[in-house]
Amino acid sequence: MKGVVAYDSVHGNTKTVAEAIAAEIKAAGHEVEMIKVKNGVANVTGDFMFVGSPTRGGKMTGNMKKFIESLDAAAWKGKMIVAFDTVGPFPKDPAKRKDWLELANKGDKSAASKMRDLCSGRGLNCSKKFQIAVVGFFGPLAPDALDMAREETRKVLAGLE
Repeated sequence: MKGVVAYDSVHGNTKTVAEAIAAEIKAAGHEVEMIKVKNGVANVTGDFMFVGSPTRGGKMTGNMKKFIESLDAAAWKGKMIVAFDTVGPFPKDPAKRKDWLELANKGDKSAASKMRDLCSGRGLNCSKKFQIAVVGFFGPLAPDALDMAREETRKVLAGLE
């Protein structure tokens, strides 16, 4: 199967998460294509996709919005799309950060929620989302961020089999 990891990144954090997701997809034996949406892309094909953006003012980036709006809905109908974002600043303390992430995941003021809603509004299957913590306003990622991204990716891949 072929996975697509489409991302937009402002300070490099979302790109780093996207690379970890892509590496996990490849390690599971799948083909993977990484797409930097800032460059504009047409005719994206694959069997499943991860879309990622930093949360900026409670929303996804404009580049990601344009990318999702340009997806061929007929080609992606019925295929799994997973939304992820980087969000922060969150506490450096792991226990507090976990609590904050749980609260953030329940809300709808995040890029992941907005991407999920935009995909769903176009009739696409984007029922899964996850958020990755940034501990400073511009970064870095939380120490457990990449492990968390890999674990979420493994869960998604297990659901495809």
